[in-house]
Amino acid sequence: MELYTHEEMLDRVVGEKGTPRRDAMEAELQSYLIGEAIKQARKAKNLTQEQLGELMGVQRAQVSRIENGHNLTIGTIVRAFKAMGVSAAFSFDGTSLSLC
Repeated sequence: MELYTHEEMLDRVVGEKGTPRRDAMEAELQSYLIGEAIKQARKAKNLTQEQLGELMGVQRAQVSRIENGHNLTIGTIVRAFKAMGVSAAFSFDGTSLSLC
């Protein structure tokens, strides 16, 4: 049985780095992870989606879309964390997000 690294499997199944399919998959993954970070921060603050929406000035449905990784912009991400009083540090190379 031949073993492959995670990176080798991604190259084989999704495509090599820099290809449109791989870039799309990685962007989708990053959006999902940011949405999950927002959801975890919201839950840690014991807020409902509706309550977070009120703090942000948006509807509950918009919070749901954000937490599912949709409609994400830097401004939206910052507003969500700021509304919860959570400091977040971003790396612009797309590899890290840390919450303080």
